[in-house]
Amino acid sequence: MKKAVIGKSIIAAALLGVAASALADVNVGVSLSLTGPAASLGIPEKNTVALLPTTIGGQKVNYIILDDESDTTKAVKNTKKLISEDKVDVIIGSTITPASLAMVDSVAEGKTPMISLAASAKIVEPVDEKRRWVFKTTQNDITMSRAVVDHMVKAGVKTVAFIGFADAYGEGWHAGFSAASAPKGIKLVGNERYVRTDTSVTGQVLKMLSAKPDAILIAASGTPAVLPQKTLKERGFTGRIYQTHGVANADFLRVGGKDVEGTFLPAGPVLVVNQLPQDHATRKAGMEYTAKYEAAHGKGSVSTFGGHAWDAGLILQAAIPVALKKSQPGSQAFRDALRDAIEGIKNLSGAHAVINMTPNDHVGHDDRARVIVKIENGAWKFQP
Repeated sequence: MKKAVIGKSIIAAALLGVAASALADVNVGVSLSLTGPAASLGIPEKNTVALLPTTIGGQKVNYIILDDESDTTKAVKNTKKLISEDKVDVIIGSTITPASLAMVDSVAEGKTPMISLAASAKIVEPVDEKRRWVFKTTQNDITMSRAVVDHMVKAGVKTVAFIGFADAYGEGWHAGFSAASAPKGIKLVGNERYVRTDTSVTGQVLKMLSAKPDAILIAASGTPAVLPQKTLKERGFTGRIYQTHGVANADFLRVGGKDVEGTFLPAGPVLVVNQLPQDHATRKAGMEYTAKYEAAHGKGSVSTFGGHAWDAGLILQAAIPVALKKSQPGSQAFRDALRDAIEGIKNLSGAHAVINMTPNDHVGHDDRARVIVKIENGAWKFQP
């Protein structure tokens, strides 16, 4: 009789253990630029994370959000903490290219999948032993560069001066634009840089103006992208000015004011979702995101940066149930399965793109992930 009781106790304990394992939470680490020069990008991303589901595939999901202060060192510190102390299953972030690039070594060492919200293709290319753990939801620079070049060609632009951030974002855009523009006969006649925290770019602007370009491309992000454009206007430049998808938020419009009127830029389609054709591939998902975000933060509050976080959430909603069939959260087996599930995503309609990941493509976008937008009367205007 005693043996039977002991046997039943062992079975009961085992069943409790299985139940506890089945109820393990999925922990998502989030490192964003909530302060510093990129705060206008990171804040809508944080606001969007708050809209993501707290249950996926029957498992509770916890989001642990840290501020990297737009700083690479802090981004790495956050990543290591999230992996070693918080035992996260996946990381979303960072907001900006330099911070995301700095995080790659840490997530590879920790064998933890990461979904970056930054732009540079260097974050995910080439897909080597380190970058096999890294994915991103932001359009590659070359994808957006081709859109800009096509628009310039139609407008008859022959010469372009370039000014960008003196970091990986600026370098990535210069490389992408150079590769896209040369075959189309567009000549680069200026190549300048500035730091995100600079308060003057007068010297750089004067050099560009001396080359008398038809157009100027500013490769920067957030409100610091206003500085070159404001200086160009002050110096009387009347040619076309192009920005990048790094400025697609309301703060850029607010800070830029009349100085950014008439600007052209490539953007994710969610920025002008209400103006898209009814049959556009991302319209439905973009409308859903826009409705939820504006319900929480007011009409006109949506930015493309929050859309990148939304798409990261959609990726997790698709991948977590697949990974749960193979293992439980909190284990390396689950992180491996989650990485594989993300890499296997096909035809996922997001706010920015229809996502098709492969072992060699950890972005999964095509040309449906971009539109050209013009700033008119302080608002975004879709350019068909």
